[in-house]
Amino acid sequence: MEQNYSEQENNVKQDFNSVRDEIKNKNIEEKHALRIQLEGRVEELWRHFQQALRSYNEATEERKSAFEALRGRDEKSAKEIEMQMKKIQKLQDSIALVRSRLGSNARESEKQNRRLQEEKEAIQGHFHTIKTQMNRARARERGQLAKLTLHSNTAIKKLQQLIEKGEYVLRLTEMCRKLETEEEKVLPFYSSSLSAEEQSQEQAAALEPPTEQLAQAMQDYTALELFWKRYNKALLEQMALEQEKVVLGRENAQLRQLLKQYLDGISVSDDTLGQLNPLFIVNQRTNARLPAVPVSEGRVARHAHTVIEAAHIVQHTI
Repeated sequence: MEQNYSEQENNVKQDFNSVRDEIKNKNIEEKHALRIQLEGRVEELWRHFQQALRSYNEATEERKSAFEALRGRDEKSAKEIEMQMKKIQKLQDSIALVRSRLGSNARESEKQNRRLQEEKEAIQGHFHTIKTQMNRARARERGQLAKLTLHSNTAIKKLQQLIEKGEYVLRLTEMCRKLETEEEKVLPFYSSSLSAEEQSQEQAAALEPPTEQLAQAMQDYTALELFWKRYNKALLEQMALEQEKVVLGRENAQLRQLLKQYLDGISVSDDTLGQLNPLFIVNQRTNARLPAVPVSEGRVARHAHTVIEAAHIVQHTI
């Protein structure tokens, strides 16, 4: 019986263990399947949750930003209200202080106004006096200004004339410079005819301060000394040329007279025979008028030209 019982017990234990293992394996499989199912549902629920969260965030994003902006504005407004309340309190304190000062200032201003009114009346009287003086001075200055304007216009006209004269002198200078000779370009100023002692005395006299009014006026024109030298040189040359022109004119008239006498001499006519004939020679003398200037003089010989008659050339060439 014990052996049967132990065998039965062992069989039952084996059956129990097998059933237990089978139930355990089945439970594990069911648990695994249930876990897989639950994980799928959890994942699906998580996706739904994420999607719902995204939808909620997208739907409430504008409201959230508006809420954040409003909250920032509210905080800023709260701070500003607090600052304004402090300012209002300060302004109320300042108003009370200013009102107290205003009362004291009103009393002081009344005193100052009375004093300023008195000063105003005094200043007005002084102003009328000064205005009268100013009008007189203005009338006097207006007359002086008119005189100054007339004098300035006269001075401007004179200066304009001087400018025109200076431009005319410069144009003449340019024209004269083109006509200068080589000698005038090399030696534009004539040498002084004074001795060394006279030149030293002249320099000493020029260094002395002028005492007379005329000497003082001449002292202002010392810079034009070289100009006057050239001017005097040109003036002397002009006078010399004019004198030479007069002499040459006389010589030209005499030569014209001789030429006329010669032409009258070579032509035979009643008028020629009735007048003095230079070809009519008696005892190697003629009744023609001879030139007053000798032919041998250098001034005449300088301008003499050799003249050969055409009849003489024709006679020797035929």
